[in-house]
Amino acid sequence: PVLRLLEAQLQDQRREHEEEMEALKNQVDLMQEELEKQQQAFLQTLQLSPEVQVELGLQQEITRLTNENLDLKELLEKLEKNEKKLKKQLKIYMKKVQDFEASQTMVPVERRPHERNMQVAVQRKEKDFQGMLEYYKEDEPLLIRNLIT
Repeated sequence: PVLRLLEAQLQDQRREHEEEMEALKNQVDLMQEELEKQQQAFLQTLQLSPEVQVELGLQQEITRLTNENLDLKELLEKLEKNEKKLKKQLKIYMKKVQDFEASQTMVPVERRPHERNMQVAVQRKEKDFQGMLEYYKEDEPLLIRNLIT
């Protein structure tokens, strides 16, 4: 039984190795084809006059720079939109802070202790464990199944 298991594992490894080798051979073939295409294009470029070579090089560079500029413009637009959004949020928050500060200065000193009592009440509310569930340990699988369905 152990020998059969080892043989099966060895065959699996051999099959995986052969599949990897085939994939790598295919990849090498594709790379060779691409290299041949590039070599042909290069040889064709060399056969052209120097003026045409320079012109082709300039056209390629212009195309690359144009694409790069378009990408940069798109990025700039995104950043400008984000900046506008953040400025709006900042204005809203600054207005809230100003309103809060104005309300604090208008509240008489004798009313402020009352606000502290309200804060204590809020703290007690936060400690109220609404949504908590008590169950027996043996009911856990049933509870999980019901939650999922």
